[in-house]
Amino acid sequence: MNTNNGFKIGAGESRFGKRYKMKGITTNTIDIKISGSDIDGNIAVFEITGIESYGGPPLHMHPFQDEWIYIVEGEYLIQVGEDKHQMKAGDTIFLPRNIKHAFMQLSKKGKMIASFFPSGKMEAFFNTTDQWASPPNEDEIVNVFEANDMKVVGAPLRFDKQGL
Repeated sequence: MNTNNGFKIGAGESRFGKRYKMKGITTNTIDIKISGSDIDGNIAVFEITGIESYGGPPLHMHPFQDEWIYIVEGEYLIQVGEDKHQMKAGDTIFLPRNIKHAFMQLSKKGKMIASFFPSGKMEAFFNTTDQWASPPNEDEIVNVFEANDMKVVGAPLRFDKQGL
């Protein structure tokens, strides 16, 4: 892909016109803003828009990637290692490779930017989850994570008002 002249992705748009969902898990929309194919796999940037409270991925780790998250809108609970952080618009968190992490959207609506260094197989992962027609079982989730160089190490975060 030739990106020598740069490119613009508008609000509510995705790099290649495809909006992904994690069908069967959440109603989040995932838009690619910068593709791994744009810069030799060095980075992938996604905008994740959530319209469902208390949803999020299982506790997992990326053996080959670091992750950086910036909260654009709403509130989230993010676990990194054993620490849990309540995050709001404007907050940033860094999730190093090989450190377990998960997030849960606390507000009714939320938006975050998630970046992966290097890009790895994240686009393929979201493409696969977009294909699900019904909620996957635990084994299917573990297999899709593993096929895309991630490892599930625990359950998704649970809402517990006292734990915040």
